[in-house]
Amino acid sequence: MPPPTSPHDGPAGVAPAAGPISLEMATWNAKVGIPRLTFGAGTLEQLGTIARQLRGTRALLVADPGVRRAGHTERAEASLRAAGLRVLLFDRVEENPTTRHVEEATRAALGFGVDVILGLGGGSAMDTAKGANFLVTNGGRMEDYWGTNRATKPLLPSAGVPTTAGTGSEAQSYAVIEQEASRRKMACGDDKARFRAVILDPDLTATAPRHVAATSGLDAIAHAVESHVTTRRSPLSQLLSREAWRLLAPSLIPALDDPSDGAARGRMLFGAFLAGAAIESSMLGAAHACANPLTSRYGVTHGAAVLLLLPHVVRYNAATVGALYDDLLGAYPGPGASEALPELLERLRRAARLPASLREAGIPDEALPDLARDAAEQWTGTFNPRPVGEPELRRLYEAAY
Repeated sequence: MPPPTSPHDGPAGVAPAAGPISLEMATWNAKVGIPRLTFGAGTLEQLGTIARQLRGTRALLVADPGVRRAGHTERAEASLRAAGLRVLLFDRVEENPTTRHVEEATRAALGFGVDVILGLGGGSAMDTAKGANFLVTNGGRMEDYWGTNRATKPLLPSAGVPTTAGTGSEAQSYAVIEQEASRRKMACGDDKARFRAVILDPDLTATAPRHVAATSGLDAIAHAVESHVTTRRSPLSQLLSREAWRLLAPSLIPALDDPSDGAARGRMLFGAFLAGAAIESSMLGAAHACANPLTSRYGVTHGAAVLLLLPHVVRYNAATVGALYDDLLGAYPGPGASEALPELLERLRRAARLPASLREAGIPDEALPDLARDAAEQWTGTFNPRPVGEPELRRLYEAAY
């Protein structure tokens, strides 16, 4: 692992640029529990070989229309067919996938007789691939797997190939699926659902629209911040969150300003993966609990919703875990991380051109009580380092308004 960047080189513990990624894949494989991790420009071409090594012969390739338009599915299918696999493309995934998307993908998979499932895209495609894997192998409805380790039968071998640097779904055993009718988000996790192989190809993120790159990148940064301080944090999760922060925080703005900067996009992609792996053992906190109702009720993009709340959540949590925020940023002269970290997050949000407040995002003030009630029911809030209930969550919304 490269040495950490000195916090004295830039504001709030973040250097102007992180060093190159020179990581032993076997080391990270052991730390994050992914049997095969492949990183590097152009590595999508290895998808067919990897699927063959997973003993696949008939593959379901799950993607979304944007990934298909970018040409990524065509390249993936070519690699799979060159390796001798038959391929069925399911590219009807939408943002914030629901039980309907999973059921449609499942019907397609069962009709084709798949023996390997591949998720190519953002978190929505990868979560849909995991959800379909549950239903293809274990039957029932997605609600049957709401929670942890509810599958009783083995799942099919699977692989994840992210095309955005954001959710970290490729590193996690959970699929987050919305109920079609209620719009409630269900976290459905199982150790058997983790991808057996992950391909991190920075070339795939070059085609992401700036808004998508911005919101997904800030979501990854939020994962690093929240996973570092939750009640379920561990030495391993904190190692992952610190390395994720070191890669992500100084790379977001260069990656947004110059999409041709492959090094910055590579750091974002690997950092998002590590932040996702940190979540796997540490979970998240109040910022994500508050973000989910904003997305389900008002359609606020997830990354933008999280960044509207995260600075206020950091200030709220600082009384309990301020030293952990200091540890995340590193020791440096000036104010403690409880002030420096929110300011840095606000600077990154401005650079990403995202709303500065709930009012600016179009949320009516009379909605705050209902949002707080919804947020209080979110599982992630239970892992926040400082307890939050409906009154505290409402105050966080009011601070963000």
